Amino acid sequence: MVLTDTHTHLYVAQFDEDRNDVIKRAIKAGVSRFFVPAIDATYYPAMFDLERQFPDNIFLMAGLHPTHVKENFKDELQVVKEQLNNHKFYGIGEIGIDLYWDKTFIQEQQDVFKIQIAWAKENNLPIIIHCRDAFDEIFEVLDEVKDDKLYGIFHCFTGDLKQAEQAISYQMKLGIGGVVTFKNGGIDKFLNKIPLKNIVLETDSPYLAPTPFRGKRNESSYLINILNKLVEIYGLSPEEIAKITTQNSKEVFKI
Repeated sequence: MVLTDTHTHLYVAQFDEDRNDVIKRAIKAGVSRFFVPAIDATYYPAMFDLERQFPDNIFLMAGLHPTHVKENFKDELQVVKEQLNNHKFYGIGEIGIDLYWDKTFIQEQQDVFKIQIAWAKENNLPIIIHCRDAFDEIFEVLDEVKDDKLYGIFHCFTGDLKQAEQAISYQMKLGIGGVVTFKNGGIDKFLNKIPLKNIVLETDSPYLAPTPFRGKRNESSYLINILNKLVEIYGLSPEEIAKITTQNSKEVFKI
């Protein structure tokens, strides 16, 4: 059984003490591919280090996270552009709009989102969307830019059925992570109405650990807990869900 974690921040400080052990635990559990999104310019050295250590397992993305869109966003975008010109990446992410923490730079977030979507299209890459308290704003942008070249993953999907269907209409897969295991997460109530061909698995580690690890550091080996919840929701075997979701990830990231 091969599992794919389509979203994990393995390079962040929370893993500095035991990063290799975390990765080896995940591989032992069947998680053999890790797709690693960017946050801002400061993280690329650690990301490249990770790729050098695990070249068969680590697949990197480039991008500017919406919560890191500040006064210096033009400088940050220049770094993303330079990275795209000088290194192989498998997606543009994570990008999008986040209105939960701060609404100061909402216009800049929208502009940066559109610019990075354009770069994804130019490079024939998927986008990995971060959306928090911003479904309407995200959909407004996607309505404006949608075409045959727009595709990717709606990372950490937490919306309702209608929003799920709208996200899928833009050629997006839904990234399903630890929230699906939460008692009041909500998405487990309707997920079986979404065909499995539209789903990929993720942890977003070290964040959003699934039950029974909620509140603790998340890691990619916990993808098994998310898989088991989908077994319950879809009534399929773990092997079937692993096979379908991994194939979905391969189609998105073209590996």
